[in-house]
Amino acid sequence: MITRAIGATAGASYPLGRISMRLLAGSPDTNGTFALGEFSGGPGTWTIPHVHRACEESFFVLDGSFTFTVGDEAIPAGAGAFLLVPRGERHTIRADAEHGRFLTLWTPGGLEEMFIELSRLPTDSLQDPEVRRALASRFDSIPV
Repeated sequence: MITRAIGATAGASYPLGRISMRLLAGSPDTNGTFALGEFSGGPGTWTIPHVHRACEESFFVLDGSFTFTVGDEAIPAGAGAFLLVPRGERHTIRADAEHGRFLTLWTPGGLEEMFIELSRLPTDSLQDPEVRRALASRFDSIPV
């Protein structure tokens, strides 16, 4: 068995405008079973409303405070909070503090590749519905 260990500041980082993603474990590292990323950034809306049809997405808040809107329910979440978004549930994320950070677990893995691609595009691409629609044909993140 191969063990992968990275330090507190190691791992590839991808700028996404207001936020950034540090990839802790990509799909190739886990044979596609899952992927794990750490997102951090400033206040405001981080995503457009979207759904995932083929994966569950989970969040564990490390720092700051967030509002996760799942369906029509606004869920406040601070450090230590865990949230699971089931497949097919519309959701958005807003950071309510000056700085926030959380872990995101995708099961199965693969969606992290969308963020890597978004990091190569203009800085507002994560929140651009047209860009996200174009990526939806290849990644399981569908704007709604």
